[in-house]
Amino acid sequence: MELRLDGKTALVTGASSGLGDRFARLLADSGAAVAVAARRVDRLEQLAGAITQNGGRAHAVAMDVTDVVSIREGVAAAEAALGPIDVLVNNSGVSVTARIGDVEEADYDFVMNTNLKGAFFVAQAVGRSMIAGKRPGRIINIASAAGLHPLGQISVYGMSKAGVIHMTRSMALEWGRYHINVNALCPGYIETEINRDYWNTEGGRKLLAKLPRRRVGKPEDLDGLVLLLASDQSAFVNGAVIAADDGLTAG
Repeated sequence: MELRLDGKTALVTGASSGLGDRFARLLADSGAAVAVAARRVDRLEQLAGAITQNGGRAHAVAMDVTDVVSIREGVAAAEAALGPIDVLVNNSGVSVTARIGDVEEADYDFVMNTNLKGAFFVAQAVGRSMIAGKRPGRIINIASAAGLHPLGQISVYGMSKAGVIHMTRSMALEWGRYHINVNALCPGYIETEINRDYWNTEGGRKLLAKLPRRRVGKPEDLDGLVLLLASDQSAFVNGAVIAADDGLTAG
C-alpha cells in the first residue's frame, strides 16, 4: 500500500537542514502542501523552491520556536498561505555536548527552550487550530533514543527529549477525543550534514564500535515511519513512542 498525503497540509519545524529538510521533501513528494519553518529563512526559501521545481507546493515561514509569539504568528502564516494544517512534524531541536558537571545555565536553557518548551507551544498552536476547526490531525513529535536511554555527555538533551515523550502521551490522552493523533518518533544516531564528518574521527569510530550493528542510520531510514504516522493509515496509533535506533535502546 502506497502512503499518500494528497490534499493534506503539513508544517515541518526545524526544516532548514538535516532531518527537517528530509521530512519536508518526503511529505511534499507524497502529495502534501508543506509549510517549512525555521529561523534561517534563506535556507527555507531554497528548500521551498526546490520542492516547487519538483512539482510540489511549499511555503517558507520564519519561526523562532523559543518565542511563543513567533510560533503563533508562524502557524497563522502557514495556514494563511496553504490552508489549515493537517500534519505537524515537530522537529526543531538542538544539543550541547558536556559532562553534567560542566553544563552552564545558558546551555541548559538553550536546549530546554528549543527542544521542550518550543515543541510544546508549536504543538499547542497547531492543536488549538485543529480543535477550533473540528479537523482530525496528526502530530509527530521528533524525540530521540536519548530520551529513552541515557547517553554520555548529552544529559540535558536526553532530559528534554524525555520530556517530549511524556508531552506526547499527555497530548494523545487529551486530544484523542478530537481525532488528533499525537505520536513520538525516537531516532537513534542518524548521519546528517551536521555530524557527517564526526563519524570519521577517532571519537566517532569509537562510538560506532559500541553500537549494536556498528553503523549509523540515514535520514531516509525514517521515511516509512514518518509517512505512516502522517497518513490516514495510522488512525488507531495514538500516544505511541516509536524507537528507530537500530537496536540501541533494546538492551
